[in-house]
Amino acid sequence: MFVIIGIVVVIVAVLAGFTIAGGQIPLLIQPSEFLTIGGAAIGSVLISAPLNTLKKMVAEIIGTFSPKHYSKRDYMELLKSFNDLFLLAQRDGLLAIEKHIENPEESDVLSANQKFIKNEHAKTFFCDIMKVMLSGGIPPHELESLIDSEIEIFELENKSVPSILQKTADALPGLGIVAAVLGIIVTMGAINEGAETVGHHVASALVGTFLGVLLSYGFFNPLATNIEHAIEGRVRFLHTIKACIVAYAKGNPPIIAVEIARRTIYSDDRPTFQELENFIRGKG
Repeated sequence: MFVIIGIVVVIVAVLAGFTIAGGQIPLLIQPSEFLTIGGAAIGSVLISAPLNTLKKMVAEIIGTFSPKHYSKRDYMELLKSFNDLFLLAQRDGLLAIEKHIENPEESDVLSANQKFIKNEHAKTFFCDIMKVMLSGGIPPHELESLIDSEIEIFELENKSVPSILQKTADALPGLGIVAAVLGIIVTMGAINEGAETVGHHVASALVGTFLGVLLSYGFFNPLATNIEHAIEGRVRFLHTIKACIVAYAKGNPPIIAVEIARRTIYSDDRPTFQELENFIRGKG
């Protein structure tokens, strides 16, 4: 929602300022400039990114219009489900939770947290780690190292998306200059056609520079930052899962493991100790 609002605000502010200064909006509609800058930008992205990254980029850009932010409620539901699962393991042994790990969608404990169940990556991340833990024979510090490696790979795989968008944004003003130079070349070819024609070609060329700068600083740069924040949020979610598992693997009671995990949540979304305790006890 805020992405759409931001796009509208940028467009309205620029066009309003242009018209107030006496400009005519039809002058900004220059298909040749749009084609030059747009085509060159798309081509540069195709050159710089492999197919898998391009697919992720498209998915991330679409995802900015319906962001999946993890709220305080989401974190409380996550930690409650882990607390209930670890209590079951504490009472009946680790093997008692094997069926919950093998089929989390059918688990009455894990399926209570629908946002977690619908998040394929987080669900697989948790279940695969728990399967390693259930197999036995892995010390807590080795388990923690294993989880860190998986989180690191996730970050490396995803950070290329905002990075490529950022580099494209940095290139857009330059591509705008390319379009403007081409426009000036056309202008020089029409120098004998009169002042009106020359003025039209110069205006068209300047639209190229304007468009490159606007797309860079008004859209692509903010979009890259938005995606970067979204990835950081998903990574933080994984760190919370990791903290809970490792704390329990080290022999802490479920409620302590959950409390350790709670402290890894960003302060804006972190429930208080009392809020989480009440929620786990069914009072929230």
